[in-house]
Amino acid sequence: MSPPPLDEPRGPLRTPTLVPVAVSPAPFAPAAGLLRTPRPLLRRVLVLLPLLLLGIWAAVDWRTMRDGTVRLGSADPGWMLTALFFTCLTWLSAACVRQGALPERLPAGLLIASQFAAGAANHVLPASLGAHAVTLRFLRGRGIPLARATASLALYSLVRPVAKTLVLLAFLLAAPGLLPLGELLPDGRTSTLVVSGALLGLVTTLVLATTVPALRRPVLECARAALTDLRVLHSRPARVLALWGGAAAAPVLQATVIFCVGAALGLPLTWAQVTFGFLAASTAVGSVPAPGGIGPVDAALVFTLSGAYGTPVELAATAVVGYRVLTVWLPLLPGALLLSVLVQRKVL
Repeated sequence: MSPPPLDEPRGPLRTPTLVPVAVSPAPFAPAAGLLRTPRPLLRRVLVLLPLLLLGIWAAVDWRTMRDGTVRLGSADPGWMLTALFFTCLTWLSAACVRQGALPERLPAGLLIASQFAAGAANHVLPASLGAHAVTLRFLRGRGIPLARATASLALYSLVRPVAKTLVLLAFLLAAPGLLPLGELLPDGRTSTLVVSGALLGLVTTLVLATTVPALRRPVLECARAALTDLRVLHSRPARVLALWGGAAAAPVLQATVIFCVGAALGLPLTWAQVTFGFLAASTAVGSVPAPGGIGPVDAALVFTLSGAYGTPVELAATAVVGYRVLTVWLPLLPGALLLSVLVQRKVL
């Protein structure tokens, strides 16, 4: 007996409709959220970090502050106030260079405040990394794209030494016998090591930028933004004056601070001699990655003032220590406090 025939379908088959069902979160979802660092906690850490670094540095280098303060107790207060005035102008010149390296107009008050705060960070990390980090955060907070902000920092870092070298060459042309360079120039072996180190660093940077895929795209974007902004900036006279004028004025202002401190202590040198000595010393060892240039520049400056001009070593060292007290230690605490305030108010 054969089975009964199956009924043929009378229409197209319909796919059953899937009804979404609410799925309760996994039991471990709340625990995963606990792994994220809350932004308020991170901001509190960033607010307290400058003060913590300041305390560590004060504990390590407290003798410099104590000895410098004791030695400056007998200095002429009028010259010291003049040195403090020129110290304030150095922060203004830094703000001018920062503005000149960017086409967008930045708020002047916040820009100067950020550079004053960047000075505190600059004396903690080597090779101006602290100042660049603070400035980068400030530019990003103003809505500047990362590539263009980084290009602005690169332009700032390039213009400063070029302008200092031009000022040094101008002093050499104006007064060739102002400084006996024969006693200060390094020998052939030292010059070879310095040039080889510079070339090795440049070649290493180019190789990494061209062979590592993770670095190639950011470097190309930064270079493209830098060339574009460089062309735009040099078509505006106000930006050219701020960029190159501020960069050329910065080392002259720093040397003027040293001259005023030396005059307060009775240093028997003219402004031109001190300025040229500072330009030569800072150019020779300015590339050494020390925090704020402290150490190598100080030693080279003492050697220049004493070895080239015959100034007593103790007097030259006291003038350099006084310069560091005014430019580093005196504004360090206010700068760290201002840095914390800017972070707390989300300016940085």
